[in-house]
Amino acid sequence: MDKTVRVWELSKGICIHVIYGVSSQLCIRFHPVNNSFLSVGNGSKEIKVFNFSTGRTITKAVFDSEVTSMDHDHTGHLIFCGDAQGCIYSVSMDSYTGALSQSHRHKTSSTSKSPVTTVQYRSFSLLAGGPVLLTCTQHGNLSIFSVALEVQGYLTLRCSLKLSLRIHSIRAAFCPLLSLQKGEYIVARSEDSNVYFYDLTQPKTCMCQ
Repeated sequence: MDKTVRVWELSKGICIHVIYGVSSQLCIRFHPVNNSFLSVGNGSKEIKVFNFSTGRTITKAVFDSEVTSMDHDHTGHLIFCGDAQGCIYSVSMDSYTGALSQSHRHKTSSTSKSPVTTVQYRSFSLLAGGPVLLTCTQHGNLSIFSVALEVQGYLTLRCSLKLSLRIHSIRAAFCPLLSLQKGEYIVARSEDSNVYFYDLTQPKTCMCQ
């Protein structure tokens, strides 16, 4: 929120590198193939790609609202991001130059303009038989999309779940260990002091808390 990106040495607990921006830095991802690229979503409605070594901006893409969450696909050719108005974007990225180009835009709900708190890519899902994207909004709209990598990350809604409303940016995530069992699980934190587990094959049922 102080408009910086900071790198920390965990063993000593000290900041060893600072990249300065002009607005709040809201989400961040290293490129999965080219570690020189650092993608940052910010409060200026942008994704900026930085050269991690120099801190210089390589390229940027502009969106309709603040970029609040983000994830790469496993190849690094796509960035999926969510904004403060509840929209999900698929963005093509050149792994050599860092150039960005917006491919697809999806609205999580026709009525909600709630910030997207979670965007998480998974390379394979039993539910979809291929790659999927998990998204969650602050208003509790949780969705699973199939990802068409051959069509620049086009998203198709597979299932959705309405969770309780949240005040804070509480996130959801895939559960890789539970997903080795029969079924496919996600975990979502809540402001009622509980953590909830859901099986996406039975999305209306809370498995445990």
